[in-house]
Amino acid sequence: MSIPSAPFPLVSVVIPVYDGAQYMRQAIDSALDQTYPAIEVIVINDGSGDGGETDKIARSYDGRIRYFSKENGGVASAINLGIRQMKGGYFAWLSHDDLFLAEKTARQIDFLL
Repeated sequence: MSIPSAPFPLVSVVIPVYDGAQYMRQAIDSALDQTYPAIEVIVINDGSGDGGETDKIARSYDGRIRYFSKENGGVASAINLGIRQMKGGYFAWLSHDDLFLAEKTARQIDFLL
């Protein structure tokens, strides 16, 4: 596997969350821990009714992620908001209760380029 030479194309990882506070930290960490160097992580709170726990966890990342909150509209509406907000040329969807392996993004970009 070879990582493309700089500048690296930016990959936007969108994580829609609805009442997933118990899992989302692991999902966010797996996105931030990618070996690929050009990642932005966007977390969309889709109107979670968990007493602010999703909000509290997302805000604990102090600028390492971009965080948006919206009224509940379903996963598709949350992903669409993330796509509208993304700065990257490539999009990756990570569910709040899932993980990325560390080399996932690097391998995919290597394949694409």
